[in-house]
Amino acid sequence: MNTLKILNTNYLTHDVKQFVLEKPQGFIYRPGQSGHFSINIAGWEDKIRPFTFTSLNAWPYLELIVKIHDDHEGVTHQMGKLISGSQLILHDVFGTIEYKGPGIFLAGGTGITPFISIFRALYFSGNLRQTGLIYSNRTQEDIILGDELFKMLGPAYMNVFTRQGVIGFQEKRIDKKFLIETIRIFDTNFYVCGPKNFTDEISADLISLGVKPQSLII
Repeated sequence: MNTLKILNTNYLTHDVKQFVLEKPQGFIYRPGQSGHFSINIAGWEDKIRPFTFTSLNAWPYLELIVKIHDDHEGVTHQMGKLISGSQLILHDVFGTIEYKGPGIFLAGGTGITPFISIFRALYFSGNLRQTGLIYSNRTQEDIILGDELFKMLGPAYMNVFTRQGVIGFQEKRIDKKFLIETIRIFDTNFYVCGPKNFTDEISADLISLGVKPQSLII
């Protein structure tokens, strides 16, 4: 267990906050891994939640990207109030999504976070190839690190908006029809991360389209 000071915070969207934390000496993790965190404030130390590391091992600090839920007095609502100098408690590190080779990444909202560190690691090592991203959000304003994703992936990066909120916009979702029309070939790895319904429905669609279970990473 480590107590980590917050070095900096920044809102990336209206409800997604970036935390830059001090890094314990010798601390190592894999891209895609997460940690169990709590807030080092009386009454909040035992309220533990999982958040994904979006930084790289080579960086001198840790980075988290967290969606802030202000509709109830929960952990992320409290995290929205934290500033530089506040502290988080890192309880442990656990594996979530692990990179198993080139493929198609499908993310919904903050489900992009485990993919960010994977893309960064591949990009800086010169190995980001034969990889595509389809990123679903409600509107363009909800995109997390869109400029960086485009810099890394270029034309292999596609945005899908489910509720753009402008006249003439046609609602679009990642469903079976969309997958058939957009991807066409399904003999590759597929990485899926997002809200439970998003992950469950897309995973079922991919399996029905012939994706092998061992090629589906969720």
